[in-house]
This record gives sequence, structure tokens and C-alpha cells, in this order.
Amino acid sequence: MHAQEIELGLDRVRTVYSRLPQFACPVITVGGTNGKGSTTAFLEAIYLAAGYQVGAYFSPHLVRYNERVRLGGREVGDDALCQAFAEVEAARGDVPLTYFEFGTLAALLLFAKATPDIVILEVGLGGRLDAVNIIDCAVAVVVSVGTDHKDWLGPDRETIGREKAGIFRAGRPAVIGFDVSKSVVQEAARLGAPVCLGGRDFRYVAGPHEWRYIGAKGARDLSYPALRGAYQLANAACALAAVDALPLAVSAGAIRQGLQDVRLTGRFQSLPGRPQVVLDVAHNEEAASVLAQTLAEQPIAGRTLAVVGMLKDKPIAAVFQALMGSFDEWFVASLVDPRGADGVFLESVLAGLKRAPRGVYKDPVSAFEAALKSATPDDRVVVFGSFKTVGVILQLVVNKRVSGGGRAI
Repeated sequence: MHAQEIELGLDRVRTVYSRLPQFACPVITVGGTNGKGSTTAFLEAIYLAAGYQVGAYFSPHLVRYNERVRLGGREVGDDALCQAFAEVEAARGDVPLTYFEFGTLAALLLFAKATPDIVILEVGLGGRLDAVNIIDCAVAVVVSVGTDHKDWLGPDRETIGREKAGIFRAGRPAVIGFDVSKSVVQEAARLGAPVCLGGRDFRYVAGPHEWRYIGAKGARDLSYPALRGAYQLANAACALAAVDALPLAVSAGAIRQGLQDVRLTGRFQSLPGRPQVVLDVAHNEEAASVLAQTLAEQPIAGRTLAVVGMLKDKPIAAVFQALMGSFDEWFVASLVDPRGADGVFLESVLAGLKRAPRGVYKDPVSAFEAALKSATPDDRVVVFGSFKTVGVILQLVVNKRVSGGGRAI
């Protein structure tokens, strides 16, 4: 349908959207390099716990396209999605749309039909020119700024930060997280968006059994959220700051319940059984550093084994460097994808860091099977590097097709 996989810009998608039914409820738009999926999930869970009808849009998906569009906490079914696709196709006429633009319009159409109380939109790429930015949100959140997608967003963190800040709106709250560039705050001021800045206007303190959030409406002592890892407190704090900024009533009990109910696959997701299997979609330097920190926070008796497949346009050497001290053995895999890196190339990157993998495999499934066979019950197998890598293994888990090392999944 479109000559390019990605073409940033709002003119095409805005034209087609003007031909479709639209919704009028409040919208929270969530952007950032890392943490935006988790923050979107926190917001969805909190508003569901508060009794609201919630529409939520995520990207990308891991196993099924349906994961991208949720209504009332449930994935939209095939029939509804296909009907929405058909209506977008009829509305677009001769306007070319990219994959993400087409899917975003279908999600917005589904929300218009469902008339939810609130919609939460996760930005796909960047912010200013991302398809979701055709919607004027009531509150915008930029969780973090890293250096992913330089080819599309700019050569450095400050430039990328300005692009991500493009979701802010004049006179409407801009929630800004704890790991951002100065340009995000500067752009918010230029656009006339009132700033709610992490570390200044809201913050959190981690305790041994609980954590404390301090924001516009005072302090709250809360149980640790269901999404594991200390880094999730920063994401949860951004979500709570957005809740405080939106004039939609949410009780303290709903916040507590939402933090416990939240679910998001592939974010330091630990599977039951032994050896422990952890799935994490970390694919850039910042996310790899967080993964290394989380692994260090949760030591185990045995070894930690890496199963990794990555896209060749990612900072592979920087990701591996960040995780050098985290793994006892590496199992590297090729990704069968036009953008996928070859396993032999991953091996060469490790060689440059004075490490040799346990093996090089044709795909993540083969690497995962080999790691399971090598693992003892006290070991831990960590699958990371790409949504595509984690998605393939998650599909295996769902289908219960893999067994090894005395452990059936």
C-alpha cells in the first residue's frame, strides 16, 4: 500500500481520519524511548479499577495483532478489527497509508464506536510526527528519552527529545519523567504546556516493603506494582502524575488495585517453573542497562544464560556492552526478518568485547531450546533483544511446544 515501511508525517493520516467517526472522551498520550508501554498499561489498569470504560492502544505486538487494541482491558476480537480495517480502507480512497498509520486509524475508529470514558494512546515512533499525534490529548506523558531510532528522529538526545515533546499541547499538562533531555522541558515551555516534572513536581521513594509516591495531591504509600523491577516505579510514578493531572475522579483504592492488576507481557516477565525464564524486550542501550540492573537486583543460585536476537539497525555493541557482566553464557540467534541481524554478526560483536557465545543459531527458537537443555534448575534463561525475539518465544510458551533441561513449558 505504501512504498516505505515508515514515513513520518500527519497529513495523510489526518486526511483519512477526517472521513471517519470520532470520539470525544479525554485522551492521555504516552511517549518516550523506554517505559511508555508500561506507563500506558499502568494507566489502563488504574482507570479500569476506578470503574471507567477504557480504550488503550499499544505497539508493537508480540504474538497477535489484537494485543495492540484493548477495550475494557480485553483485546479486540478479529471480526471487529477486520471490520475496522475495511472501513479505513474504504475511507482512505487514494491516500497511501503505512502499516502503523492504517492500524492507528482502525484503533481510533474502534474507540469511536465503543464510546469509552477515557482513551490511552502509546506513541509508536517519536511523537511530533507519529500517527497518534493527530489526537489532541488532555494530558501528555514523555516517560524517558534515549537514543533509539536516530535515523528517524535525529542524531542526538536533545534533538530526539524535541521530537518526543511534540505530543504536548498548549494549556494542557505535560508530565515529564525522570530520564529526559533538557529539550523536552524547553519544548513544553515553547508550546505553552504546563510542566509536571519528575524529581521536581512529583517523585518516589523505594522502601523495603512499600514505595511512596509524592505528587500534586500529596503522598501515597503503596505496595510494589505487579510489573517487576525497581525501574517500574518511575513508570508508575509518571502514570500517577498523569492521573493527578486529569480531572477524572480516581480513588486511592483504585490506584492500589490498578498497580496490582497491571499486566504487560515482555517486560521482565518471569515465567513459572525451573529453570526460571525471563522475557524482556530490551533492544537499546538504556533498556539494556535497566535489564542489567534488574538482574543484579534479583540474584539466583545458578548461572544466567542469554538468548538474544536483534535487529541490525539497533545499537548492538552498546546493548551487549551494557550486559557484559550479567550473563555467564550467550546463545545468539539470527532473526528471520528483513531488518534482522545475522547470528554470525552478533558473534563478531561479542568477539570484539572479548566474549564468545555458547552457540550461534538459525533462529531464536533453536537458541532457546539449546539454552534450556544447557540450564540446570537453579539457572535463569533471559530472552531479550527485540519484540520479535520475545514474541517468537512467547508463542512457544503459549503453545506449550518446548521442553528441555527437565522442564516443560
